Amino acid sequence: MVRRTSLEGDSCPIARALDAIGDWWSLLIIRELFLGPRRFGEFQKKLGLAKNILSTRLRVLIERGILATAPASDGSGYHEYVLTPKGRGLFPVMVALRQWSEEFDDRPEQIATLLVDRQKGKPVRTLALYSQDGRLLTVDDTTLKPKPAAKKQSQRAPA
Repeated sequence: MVRRTSLEGDSCPIARALDAIGDWWSLLIIRELFLGPRRFGEFQKKLGLAKNILSTRLRVLIERGILATAPASDGSGYHEYVLTPKGRGLFPVMVALRQWSEEFDDRPEQIATLLVDRQKGKPVRTLALYSQDGRLLTVDDTTLKPKPAAKKQSQRAPA
């Protein structure tokens, strides 16, 4: 497997997020976890991924704190993969990717599912970004500025 350059130390939070998430296989594994599958064999069947690649992706997602393992819910000797709070935090990212594809895909008629509110059965509203005062923001309404420097903690031992 080709080694990728680590973006872990990059100052850009998007680059750092991509370093943590990994690649498309990792995102598809995370998608499957949101949909229900929890076991290695289920991921392999759904994704058609070679065992060695799937094993590597699962291990890396665990190392990065996105997944954890837990005893199988059916009481068998197997284990299942579960999303950690860090992994569950990817839900809005996954919805944003989905909605972007629904809007800009060249063949939207081939998209077979619709994301709906489980309780009401209605389609989920398109994600939007709002300012502190409630204004809808676009890319033209935002900019980047340096963060204030974090205060350096004292190196002295407590008295």
